[in-house]
Amino acid sequence: MTVTCAIRYVLDPFKREAFESYARNWLTIIPANGGDLIGYFMPHEGTNNIAHALISFPSLAAYEAYRARLRQDKAAMDNFRFAEEQKCILVEERTWLRPVAKDA
Repeated sequence: MTVTCAIRYVLDPFKREAFESYARNWLTIIPANGGDLIGYFMPHEGTNNIAHALISFPSLAAYEAYRARLRQDKAAMDNFRFAEEQKCILVEERTWLRPVAKDA
């Protein structure tokens, strides 16, 4: 069963540009390490400090293997450090979702 990690970010609204750079970096890092990136989504209208990301995996075990690969990936570790240095992310929340099946 495919699972999707839905990440909700609370941003410093004055550092949205830094977060967008951080998100843009993941567009190549995540697929290279085995995640099926649906996308990163920036605030557009309304609330100016909430962003989202959606990443799917064939299973939670596949996600765990992906996380292990990220810890060994220089670009991923550099991107994590970038976000910490910029302090653009105030809160990061993860929710695991499964698709609704027609005949479940």
